[in-house]
Amino acid sequence: MSRTITEAANLLRQKKISTAALVKECLSRISKYDAKVNAFIEVQNEKELLDKVLEADDRFAKGSFIGSLDGIPIAYKDLFCTSTLPTTCGSLMLKNFKSPFNASVVNFLEEAGAIMIGKTNMDEFGMGVFGPVYNPHSILFDENHLENDNNKNIKKRRVAGGSSGGSAAAVAAGMCFAALGSDTGGSVRLPASYCGVVGFKPSYGRCSRWGLVAYANSLDTVGILTRTVNDAKLIYDVISKYDENDSTSMSPKIRSINSSLPSFLKSDSNTDDLRGLRVGVPKASEYYVSELNDPIIELWKKGIYYLRSQGASIVPVSCPSTRHALSAYYVLALSEASSNLARYDGVRYGYRSEKESNENDNLLYADTREGFGKEVKRRIMLGTYTLTAGSYENYFLQAQKIRRMIQSDFDRVFKRPNPLHFIKKDTLKIDDDGVDVLITPVAISTAPKIENCSETNVSVGNNSNDFVNAYVNDVLTVPASLAGIPSISVPYGVSPTDGYPIGLQLMTQYGDEDTLLEVAKVLEKGANQK
Repeated sequence: MSRTITEAANLLRQKKISTAALVKECLSRISKYDAKVNAFIEVQNEKELLDKVLEADDRFAKGSFIGSLDGIPIAYKDLFCTSTLPTTCGSLMLKNFKSPFNASVVNFLEEAGAIMIGKTNMDEFGMGVFGPVYNPHSILFDENHLENDNNKNIKKRRVAGGSSGGSAAAVAAGMCFAALGSDTGGSVRLPASYCGVVGFKPSYGRCSRWGLVAYANSLDTVGILTRTVNDAKLIYDVISKYDENDSTSMSPKIRSINSSLPSFLKSDSNTDDLRGLRVGVPKASEYYVSELNDPIIELWKKGIYYLRSQGASIVPVSCPSTRHALSAYYVLALSEASSNLARYDGVRYGYRSEKESNENDNLLYADTREGFGKEVKRRIMLGTYTLTAGSYENYFLQAQKIRRMIQSDFDRVFKRPNPLHFIKKDTLKIDDDGVDVLITPVAISTAPKIENCSETNVSVGNNSNDFVNAYVNDVLTVPASLAGIPSISVPYGVSPTDGYPIGLQLMTQYGDEDTLLEVAKVLEKGANQK
Protein backbone atom coordinates (compact mmCIF):
# COMPACT_ATOMS: atom_id res chain seq x y z
CA MET A 1 0.00 0.00 0.00
CA SER A 2 1.57 3.28 -1.11
CA ARG A 3 -1.40 5.62 -0.89
CA THR A 4 -1.04 8.69 1.30
CA ILE A 5 -3.69 10.12 3.60
CA THR A 6 -4.32 12.93 1.12
CA GLU A 7 -4.83 10.49 -1.74
CA ALA A 8 -7.07 8.19 0.31
CA ALA A 9 -9.17 11.11 1.59
CA ASN A 10 -9.70 12.40 -1.96
CA LEU A 11 -10.76 8.95 -3.15
CA LEU A 12 -13.23 8.69 -0.28
CA ARG A 13 -14.74 12.07 -1.10
CA GLN A 14 -15.00 11.13 -4.76
CA LYS A 15 -16.65 7.84 -3.72
CA LYS A 16 -14.04 5.90 -5.66
CA ILE A 17 -13.16 3.83 -2.61
CA SER A 18 -14.84 2.95 0.68
CA THR A 19 -13.64 3.05 4.27
CA ALA A 20 -14.26 -0.69 4.39
CA ALA A 21 -11.75 -1.16 1.55
CA LEU A 22 -9.10 0.95 3.32
CA VAL A 23 -9.50 -0.92 6.60
CA LYS A 24 -9.52 -4.28 4.83
CA GLU A 25 -6.31 -3.37 3.04
CA CYS A 26 -4.59 -2.45 6.32
CA LEU A 27 -5.79 -5.63 8.03
CA SER A 28 -4.61 -7.69 5.07
CA ARG A 29 -1.09 -6.26 5.36
CA ILE A 30 -1.09 -6.77 9.13
CA SER A 31 -2.02 -10.40 8.55
CA LYS A 32 0.69 -10.75 5.90
CA TYR A 33 3.60 -8.95 7.55
CA ASP A 34 3.10 -8.51 11.28
CA ALA A 35 4.28 -12.00 12.23
CA LYS A 36 7.65 -11.04 10.70
CA VAL A 37 7.72 -7.39 11.80
CA ASN A 38 6.10 -7.55 15.27
CA ALA A 39 4.73 -4.02 14.86
CA PHE A 40 1.45 -4.47 16.76
CA ILE A 41 0.71 -5.43 20.34
CA GLU A 42 -3.03 -5.39 19.78
CA VAL A 43 -5.23 -5.07 16.68
CA GLN A 44 -8.73 -3.65 17.06
CA ASN A 45 -11.44 -6.31 17.13
CA GLU A 46 -13.53 -6.77 13.99
CA LYS A 47 -16.84 -5.75 15.60
CA GLU A 48 -15.46 -2.40 16.76
CA LEU A 49 -13.89 -1.79 13.35
CA LEU A 50 -17.05 -2.82 11.52
CA ASP A 51 -19.13 -0.36 13.55
CA LYS A 52 -16.74 2.49 12.75
CA VAL A 53 -16.57 1.51 9.07
CA LEU A 54 -20.35 1.38 8.70
CA GLU A 55 -20.72 4.77 10.38
CA ALA A 56 -18.12 6.35 8.09
CA ASP A 57 -19.43 4.82 4.86
CA ASP A 58 -22.96 5.83 5.80
CA ARG A 59 -21.78 9.42 6.21
CA PHE A 60 -19.94 9.34 2.89
CA ALA A 61 -23.00 8.00 1.11
CA LYS A 62 -24.85 11.09 2.32
CA GLY A 63 -21.98 13.37 1.28
CA SER A 64 -21.11 14.22 4.88
CA PHE A 65 -17.62 14.28 6.42
CA ILE A 66 -16.86 15.00 10.08
CA GLY A 67 -13.23 15.90 9.58
CA SER A 68 -10.10 15.82 7.45
CA LEU A 69 -9.24 12.28 8.59
CA ASP A 70 -12.68 10.76 8.25
CA GLY A 71 -12.36 7.04 7.49
CA ILE A 72 -8.54 6.94 7.71
CA PRO A 73 -7.03 3.98 9.66
CA ILE A 74 -4.47 5.15 12.24
CA ALA A 75 -2.42 3.30 14.87
CA TYR A 76 -1.27 4.43 18.32
CA LYS A 77 1.86 3.57 20.24
CA ASP A 78 0.83 1.44 23.20
CA LEU A 79 1.38 4.18 25.77
CA PHE A 80 -1.54 6.31 24.60
CA CYS A 81 -4.53 5.54 26.79
CA THR A 82 -7.46 4.06 24.88
CA SER A 83 -10.74 2.89 26.36
CA THR A 84 -11.41 0.15 23.81
CA LEU A 85 -7.99 -1.53 23.80
CA PRO A 86 -5.50 -2.30 26.62
CA THR A 87 -2.64 0.12 27.28
CA THR A 88 0.34 -2.02 28.31
CA CYS A 89 3.34 0.22 27.52
CA GLY A 90 4.96 -2.95 26.18
CA SER A 91 5.35 -4.17 29.78
CA LEU A 92 4.44 -6.98 32.12
CA MET A 93 3.71 -4.36 34.77
CA LEU A 94 0.66 -3.08 32.85
CA LYS A 95 -0.30 -6.30 31.11
CA ASN A 96 -4.06 -6.24 30.36
CA PHE A 97 -4.45 -2.76 31.90
CA LYS A 98 -7.41 -0.99 30.29
CA SER A 99 -7.79 2.75 30.65
CA PRO A 100 -11.23 4.18 31.44
CA PHE A 101 -10.56 7.10 29.09
CA ASN A 102 -8.82 8.07 25.86
CA ALA A 103 -5.76 10.29 25.61
CA SER A 104 -6.67 13.79 24.42
CA VAL A 105 -4.88 13.35 21.08
CA VAL A 106 -6.78 10.10 20.50
CA ASN A 107 -10.04 11.97 21.10
CA PHE A 108 -8.97 14.76 18.73
CA LEU A 109 -8.23 12.27 15.96
CA GLU A 110 -11.46 10.35 16.50
CA GLU A 111 -13.40 13.62 16.38
CA ALA A 112 -11.77 14.20 12.98
CA GLY A 113 -13.01 10.76 11.85
CA ALA A 114 -9.84 8.67 12.23
CA ILE A 115 -10.32 4.95 12.88
CA MET A 116 -8.02 3.17 15.34
CA ILE A 117 -6.60 0.07 13.67
CA GLY A 118 -4.57 -1.03 16.72
CA LYS A 119 -1.84 -0.35 19.30
CA THR A 120 1.79 -0.57 18.19
CA ASN A 121 4.75 -2.26 19.83
CA MET A 122 7.42 -0.42 21.78
CA ASP A 123 10.28 -0.70 24.24
CA GLU A 124 9.03 -1.26 27.77
CA PHE A 125 7.73 2.10 29.06
CA GLY A 126 9.51 3.75 26.13
CA MET A 127 12.93 2.95 27.58
CA GLY A 128 15.14 1.55 24.88
CA VAL A 129 17.22 2.24 21.83
CA PHE A 130 16.63 -0.68 19.47
CA GLY A 131 13.17 -1.97 20.36
CA PRO A 132 11.37 -5.31 19.92
CA VAL A 133 10.28 -4.57 16.34
CA TYR A 134 11.94 -5.81 13.14
CA ASN A 135 12.65 -3.35 10.36
CA PRO A 136 10.20 -4.05 7.49
CA HIS A 137 12.50 -2.62 4.83
CA SER A 138 14.14 -5.89 3.80
CA ILE A 139 10.85 -7.79 3.99
CA LEU A 140 9.05 -5.35 1.71
CA PHE A 141 11.79 -5.16 -0.88
CA ASP A 142 12.91 -8.76 -0.71
CA GLU A 143 9.97 -10.97 0.18
CA ASN A 144 12.16 -14.08 0.03
CA HIS A 145 14.60 -12.69 2.57
CA LEU A 146 12.96 -14.65 5.40
CA GLU A 147 11.67 -17.61 3.43
CA ASN A 148 13.02 -20.02 6.03
CA ASP A 149 12.95 -18.43 9.46
CA ASN A 150 16.14 -20.05 10.74
CA ASN A 151 18.79 -18.43 12.94
CA LYS A 152 20.87 -17.42 9.93
CA ASN A 153 18.02 -15.43 8.43
CA ILE A 154 17.08 -13.88 11.77
CA LYS A 155 20.59 -12.46 12.04
CA LYS A 156 20.05 -10.72 8.70
CA ARG A 157 17.15 -8.77 10.14
CA ARG A 158 17.55 -5.24 11.39
CA VAL A 159 15.84 -3.31 14.14
CA ALA A 160 13.12 -0.75 13.52
CA GLY A 161 14.49 1.41 16.33
CA GLY A 162 13.19 2.49 19.69
CA SER A 163 11.06 3.28 21.31
CA SER A 164 8.38 4.09 18.68
CA GLY A 165 9.61 1.37 16.32
CA GLY A 166 6.21 -0.31 16.13
CA SER A 167 4.58 2.88 14.86
CA ALA A 168 7.35 3.50 12.30
CA ALA A 169 7.31 -0.09 11.07
CA ALA A 170 3.50 -0.14 10.81
CA VAL A 171 3.52 2.95 8.58
CA ALA A 172 6.48 1.71 6.50
CA ALA A 173 4.82 -1.67 5.94
CA GLY A 174 1.48 -0.14 4.96
CA MET A 175 -0.37 -1.53 7.97
CA CYS A 176 -1.88 1.91 8.64
CA PHE A 177 -1.83 5.35 7.03
CA ALA A 178 -0.28 7.11 10.01
CA ALA A 179 0.68 6.38 13.59
CA LEU A 180 1.30 8.33 16.76
CA GLY A 181 4.43 7.75 18.79
CA SER A 182 6.16 9.54 21.63
CA ASP A 183 9.49 11.29 21.31
CA THR A 184 11.53 11.82 24.48
CA GLY A 185 15.03 11.95 23.02
CA GLY A 186 14.53 10.81 19.43
CA SER A 187 12.10 7.92 19.80
CA VAL A 188 10.08 9.01 16.76
CA ARG A 189 12.84 10.44 14.58
CA LEU A 190 15.31 7.53 14.88
CA PRO A 191 12.80 4.79 13.91
CA ALA A 192 11.57 7.04 11.12
CA SER A 193 15.10 7.30 9.73
CA TYR A 194 15.70 3.55 10.09
CA CYS A 195 12.40 2.61 8.41
CA GLY A 196 12.30 5.29 5.69
CA VAL A 197 9.24 7.26 6.82
CA VAL A 198 8.60 10.79 8.06
CA GLY A 199 8.95 11.29 11.82
CA PHE A 200 7.78 14.65 13.20
CA LYS A 201 8.36 15.92 16.75
CA PRO A 202 6.44 19.18 17.35
CA SER A 203 7.48 21.76 19.94
CA TYR A 204 7.13 20.66 23.54
CA GLY A 205 3.62 21.55 24.71
CA ARG A 206 2.14 21.90 21.22
CA CYS A 207 0.21 18.62 21.50
CA SER A 208 -1.45 17.45 24.68
CA ARG A 209 0.29 14.79 26.76
CA TRP A 210 -2.85 14.06 28.77
CA GLY A 211 -3.38 10.30 28.58
CA LEU A 212 0.21 9.65 27.46
CA VAL A 213 1.91 7.38 30.01
CA ALA A 214 4.92 9.37 31.17
CA TYR A 215 8.58 8.45 30.82
CA ALA A 216 10.18 11.88 31.41
CA ASN A 217 7.58 14.61 31.84
CA SER A 218 9.73 17.56 30.79
CA LEU A 219 10.85 15.81 27.59
CA ASP A 220 7.96 13.62 26.40
CA THR A 221 6.37 14.90 23.19
CA VAL A 222 3.63 13.42 21.03
CA GLY A 223 5.19 12.47 17.69
CA ILE A 224 3.73 11.74 14.26
CA LEU A 225 4.82 9.06 11.76
CA THR A 226 3.55 9.17 8.18
CA ARG A 227 4.64 8.45 4.61
CA THR A 228 4.83 12.11 3.57
CA VAL A 229 5.40 15.49 5.17
CA ASN A 230 1.99 16.67 3.98
CA ASP A 231 0.35 13.76 5.81
CA ALA A 232 2.26 14.67 8.97
CA LYS A 233 0.91 18.20 8.71
CA LEU A 234 -2.66 16.89 8.36
CA ILE A 235 -2.30 14.94 11.62
CA TYR A 236 -0.53 17.83 13.33
CA ASP A 237 -3.27 20.30 12.41
CA VAL A 238 -5.79 18.05 14.15
CA ILE A 239 -3.90 17.36 17.40
CA SER A 240 -2.00 20.62 18.02
CA LYS A 241 -4.68 22.11 20.24
CA TYR A 242 -4.57 23.62 23.70
CA ASP A 243 -5.77 21.17 26.32
CA GLU A 244 -6.68 22.40 29.79
CA ASN A 245 -6.22 18.86 31.13
CA ASP A 246 -2.48 19.07 30.39
CA SER A 247 -0.60 21.52 32.62
CA THR A 248 2.32 21.54 30.13
CA SER A 249 0.14 22.40 27.13
CA MET A 250 1.25 25.59 25.38
CA SER A 251 -1.08 28.27 26.74
CA PRO A 252 -3.44 30.28 24.51
CA LYS A 253 -1.38 33.39 25.33
CA ILE A 254 1.87 31.85 24.11
CA ARG A 255 0.08 30.45 21.05
CA SER A 256 -1.18 33.96 20.27
CA ILE A 257 2.30 35.47 20.63
CA ASN A 258 3.76 32.67 18.53
CA SER A 259 1.24 33.15 15.72
CA SER A 260 2.19 36.83 15.50
CA LEU A 261 5.81 35.96 14.74
CA PRO A 262 6.85 35.66 11.08
CA SER A 263 7.66 32.25 9.61
CA PHE A 264 9.34 31.55 6.29
CA LEU A 265 6.77 31.16 3.55
CA LYS A 266 7.61 30.59 -0.08
CA SER A 267 6.52 33.35 -2.43
CA ASP A 268 4.76 30.72 -4.55
CA SER A 269 3.47 27.60 -2.82
CA ASN A 270 3.57 25.72 -6.11
CA THR A 271 7.32 26.06 -6.49
CA ASP A 272 10.35 25.01 -4.46
CA ASP A 273 11.83 28.51 -4.42
CA LEU A 274 13.68 28.93 -1.12
CA ARG A 275 15.23 32.34 -1.82
CA GLY A 276 15.44 34.25 1.43
CA LEU A 277 15.70 31.11 3.56
CA ARG A 278 18.80 30.82 5.74
CA VAL A 279 19.83 27.24 6.49
CA GLY A 280 22.24 26.65 9.36
CA VAL A 281 24.84 23.87 9.30
CA PRO A 282 26.46 23.17 12.69
CA LYS A 283 30.24 23.10 12.94
CA ALA A 284 31.98 19.81 12.20
CA SER A 285 33.15 19.43 15.80
CA GLU A 286 29.53 19.49 17.02
CA TYR A 287 27.59 17.15 14.73
CA TYR A 288 30.35 15.30 12.85
CA VAL A 289 30.67 12.79 15.69
CA SER A 290 33.26 10.05 15.30
CA GLU A 291 30.60 7.34 15.09
CA LEU A 292 28.87 8.97 12.09
CA ASN A 293 28.91 6.67 9.03
CA ASP A 294 30.29 7.92 5.70
CA PRO A 295 27.09 7.24 3.68
CA ILE A 296 25.15 9.45 6.10
CA ILE A 297 27.71 12.24 5.82
CA GLU A 298 27.45 12.08 2.01
CA LEU A 299 23.63 12.28 2.05
CA TRP A 300 23.82 15.15 4.55
CA LYS A 301 26.02 17.05 2.10
CA LYS A 302 23.63 16.26 -0.76
CA GLY A 303 20.72 17.57 1.30
CA ILE A 304 22.59 20.81 1.97
CA TYR A 305 23.50 21.21 -1.72
CA TYR A 306 19.90 20.56 -2.76
CA LEU A 307 18.50 23.28 -0.47
CA ARG A 308 21.15 25.66 -1.80
CA SER A 309 20.18 24.77 -5.38
CA GLN A 310 16.63 25.88 -4.55
CA GLY A 311 17.83 29.33 -3.51
CA ALA A 312 18.53 28.90 0.21
CA SER A 313 21.59 30.49 1.79
CA ILE A 314 23.84 28.08 3.69
CA VAL A 315 25.22 29.52 6.93
CA PRO A 316 27.74 27.84 9.26
CA VAL A 317 26.59 28.05 12.90
CA SER A 318 27.92 26.97 16.25
CA CYS A 319 26.03 25.26 19.08
CA PRO A 320 28.96 24.59 21.43
CA SER A 321 26.91 23.03 24.22
CA THR A 322 25.76 20.23 21.91
CA ARG A 323 28.66 17.99 22.90
CA HIS A 324 27.28 17.85 26.45
CA ALA A 325 23.69 17.12 25.38
CA LEU A 326 23.76 13.32 25.51
CA SER A 327 25.16 13.17 29.04
CA ALA A 328 22.72 15.79 30.31
CA TYR A 329 19.79 14.07 28.62
CA TYR A 330 20.39 10.71 30.26
CA VAL A 331 20.79 12.29 33.70
CA LEU A 332 17.53 14.22 33.38
CA ALA A 333 15.45 11.57 31.58
CA LEU A 334 16.45 8.77 33.93
CA SER A 335 15.88 10.93 37.01
CA GLU A 336 12.34 11.74 35.90
CA ALA A 337 11.73 8.12 34.91
CA SER A 338 12.74 6.78 38.31
CA SER A 339 10.26 9.16 39.92
CA ASN A 340 7.45 8.32 37.49
CA LEU A 341 7.85 4.57 37.84
CA ALA A 342 7.52 4.70 41.63
CA ARG A 343 3.74 4.61 41.15
CA TYR A 344 3.83 1.00 40.00
CA ASP A 345 3.60 -0.55 43.45
CA GLY A 346 1.12 -3.34 42.70
CA VAL A 347 -1.48 -1.82 45.01
CA ARG A 348 -3.54 0.51 42.84
CA TYR A 349 -3.16 -1.13 39.42
CA GLY A 350 -0.77 -3.14 37.33
CA TYR A 351 1.28 -6.24 38.04
CA ARG A 352 1.39 -7.65 41.55
CA SER A 353 3.74 -10.44 42.55
CA GLU A 354 2.17 -13.70 43.66
CA LYS A 355 4.98 -14.25 46.16
CA GLU A 356 4.20 -13.87 49.86
CA SER A 357 4.68 -10.36 51.22
CA ASN A 358 8.09 -9.70 52.70
CA GLU A 359 8.00 -9.21 56.45
CA ASN A 360 10.52 -6.39 56.13
CA ASP A 361 8.47 -3.21 55.59
CA ASN A 362 11.40 -1.63 53.73
CA LEU A 363 11.07 -4.32 51.06
CA LEU A 364 7.27 -4.37 50.94
CA TYR A 365 7.08 -3.78 47.16
CA ALA A 366 10.35 -5.45 46.19
CA ASP A 367 8.73 -8.56 44.75
CA THR A 368 6.31 -6.50 42.65
CA ARG A 369 9.29 -4.76 41.00
CA GLU A 370 10.12 -8.06 39.33
CA GLY A 371 7.49 -6.96 36.82
CA PHE A 372 10.01 -4.53 35.34
CA GLY A 373 12.44 -5.60 32.64
CA LYS A 374 16.23 -5.36 32.79
CA GLU A 375 16.56 -2.05 30.95
CA VAL A 376 13.82 -0.37 33.00
CA LYS A 377 15.43 -1.52 36.25
CA ARG A 378 18.78 -0.19 35.05
CA ARG A 379 17.29 3.23 34.33
CA ILE A 380 15.43 3.33 37.64
CA MET A 381 18.67 2.63 39.50
CA LEU A 382 20.65 5.22 37.56
CA GLY A 383 17.91 7.82 37.92
CA THR A 384 17.48 7.20 41.62
CA TYR A 385 21.22 7.56 42.14
CA THR A 386 21.36 10.98 40.47
CA LEU A 387 18.55 12.22 42.76
CA THR A 388 20.20 11.13 46.00
CA ALA A 389 21.49 13.80 48.36
CA GLY A 390 25.11 13.11 47.52
CA SER A 391 24.63 13.23 43.75
CA TYR A 392 21.82 15.75 43.16
CA GLU A 393 24.05 18.83 42.90
CA ASN A 394 26.83 17.07 41.02
CA TYR A 395 24.63 15.48 38.39
CA PHE A 396 21.00 16.62 38.24
CA LEU A 397 21.56 20.34 38.76
CA GLN A 398 24.56 20.35 36.42
CA ALA A 399 22.46 18.64 33.75
CA GLN A 400 19.76 21.28 34.18
CA LYS A 401 22.36 24.00 33.63
CA ILE A 402 23.59 22.29 30.47
CA ARG A 403 20.00 22.05 29.26
CA ARG A 404 19.61 25.80 29.65
CA MET A 405 22.89 26.36 27.78
CA ILE A 406 21.65 24.21 24.89
CA GLN A 407 18.39 26.17 24.76
CA SER A 408 20.41 29.41 24.70
CA ASP A 409 22.56 28.09 21.84
CA PHE A 410 19.47 27.50 19.72
CA ASP A 411 17.95 30.87 20.65
CA ARG A 412 21.18 32.55 19.57
CA VAL A 413 21.44 30.89 16.13
CA PHE A 414 17.79 31.19 15.08
CA LYS A 415 16.49 34.33 13.38
CA ARG A 416 13.05 33.98 14.92
CA PRO A 417 12.78 34.84 18.64
CA ASN A 418 11.58 32.28 21.16
CA PRO A 419 7.97 33.12 22.10
CA LEU A 420 8.47 31.66 25.59
CA HIS A 421 10.83 34.50 26.48
CA PHE A 422 8.42 37.34 25.82
CA ILE A 423 5.31 38.66 27.48
CA LYS A 424 4.44 41.55 25.19
CA LYS A 425 4.30 41.22 21.43
CA ASP A 426 6.00 44.58 20.87
CA THR A 427 9.19 43.33 22.59
CA LEU A 428 9.85 40.71 19.94
CA LYS A 429 12.83 41.33 17.68
CA ILE A 430 14.00 39.45 14.59
CA ASP A 431 17.72 38.66 14.30
CA ASP A 432 18.51 39.08 10.60
CA ASP A 433 21.88 37.37 11.07
CA GLY A 434 20.22 34.24 12.42
CA VAL A 435 19.03 31.21 10.50
CA ASP A 436 15.53 29.90 9.82
CA VAL A 437 16.29 26.18 9.99
CA LEU A 438 19.09 23.77 10.88
CA ILE A 439 19.90 20.63 8.92
CA THR A 440 21.72 17.63 10.43
CA PRO A 441 21.67 13.84 10.20
CA VAL A 442 19.16 11.94 12.36
CA ALA A 443 21.16 8.82 13.19
CA ILE A 444 24.83 7.86 13.24
CA SER A 445 24.15 4.79 11.07
CA THR A 446 21.45 2.93 9.22
CA ALA A 447 19.30 0.46 11.17
CA PRO A 448 21.57 -1.78 13.29
CA LYS A 449 21.55 -5.54 12.76
CA ILE A 450 19.73 -7.70 15.28
CA GLU A 451 22.93 -9.62 16.00
CA ASN A 452 24.59 -6.37 17.10
CA CYS A 453 21.79 -5.62 19.51
CA SER A 454 20.35 -7.55 22.40
CA GLU A 455 19.73 -11.26 22.35
CA THR A 456 16.20 -10.40 23.47
CA ASN A 457 15.81 -7.55 20.94
CA VAL A 458 14.43 -5.38 23.73
CA SER A 459 17.32 -4.36 25.90
CA VAL A 460 20.98 -4.25 24.97
CA GLY A 461 23.79 -6.74 25.01
CA ASN A 462 25.56 -8.80 27.62
CA ASN A 463 28.64 -6.63 28.01
CA SER A 464 28.28 -4.16 30.88
CA ASN A 465 29.39 -1.35 28.56
CA ASP A 466 27.01 -2.26 25.73
CA PHE A 467 24.15 -0.18 27.06
CA VAL A 468 26.37 2.90 27.28
CA ASN A 469 27.48 2.43 23.66
CA ALA A 470 23.85 1.96 22.62
CA TYR A 471 22.88 5.33 24.11
CA VAL A 472 25.21 7.05 21.61
CA ASN A 473 22.56 6.41 18.92
CA ASP A 474 20.59 9.34 20.40
CA VAL A 475 23.45 11.83 20.14
CA LEU A 476 22.02 13.74 17.15
CA THR A 477 18.41 13.87 18.33
CA VAL A 478 18.61 14.76 22.03
CA PRO A 479 19.63 18.45 21.57
CA ALA A 480 16.22 19.28 20.03
CA SER A 481 14.49 17.34 22.81
CA LEU A 482 16.33 19.16 25.58
CA ALA A 483 15.50 22.53 23.99
CA GLY A 484 11.89 21.54 23.27
CA ILE A 485 12.15 22.75 19.67
CA PRO A 486 10.35 21.12 16.71
CA SER A 487 12.28 18.72 14.49
CA ILE A 488 11.51 16.28 11.73
CA SER A 489 13.17 13.29 10.09
CA VAL A 490 12.73 13.26 6.31
CA PRO A 491 13.73 10.16 4.28
CA TYR A 492 16.52 11.23 1.95
CA GLY A 493 17.83 8.09 0.30
CA VAL A 494 19.42 4.75 1.11
CA SER A 495 22.92 3.70 2.02
CA PRO A 496 24.92 2.38 -0.95
CA THR A 497 26.58 -0.14 1.37
CA ASP A 498 23.52 -1.91 2.80
CA GLY A 499 20.48 -0.45 0.98
CA TYR A 500 18.74 0.72 4.18
CA PRO A 501 17.04 4.13 4.50
CA ILE A 502 18.71 7.29 5.78
CA GLY A 503 16.86 10.34 7.06
CA LEU A 504 17.91 13.96 7.43
CA GLN A 505 16.83 16.09 10.36
CA LEU A 506 15.49 19.65 10.20
CA MET A 507 15.07 21.83 13.29
CA THR A 508 13.53 25.28 13.77
CA GLN A 509 12.89 27.71 16.61
CA TYR A 510 10.38 26.80 19.30
CA GLY A 511 6.85 27.16 17.89
CA ASP A 512 7.98 27.52 14.27
CA GLU A 513 6.40 24.37 12.85
CA ASP A 514 5.24 26.30 9.77
CA THR A 515 8.80 26.92 8.56
CA LEU A 516 9.87 23.41 9.49
CA LEU A 517 7.13 21.73 7.46
CA GLU A 518 7.54 24.08 4.47
CA VAL A 519 11.26 23.30 4.20
CA ALA A 520 10.68 19.60 4.89
CA LYS A 521 8.31 19.41 1.91
CA VAL A 522 11.00 20.85 -0.36
CA LEU A 523 13.67 18.51 1.02
CA GLU A 524 11.28 15.59 0.50
CA LYS A 525 10.89 16.53 -3.17
CA GLY A 526 14.67 16.61 -3.49
CA ALA A 527 14.86 13.04 -2.23
CA ASN A 528 12.23 11.94 -4.75
CA GLN A 529 14.08 13.59 -7.64
CA LYS A 530 17.33 11.72 -7.09
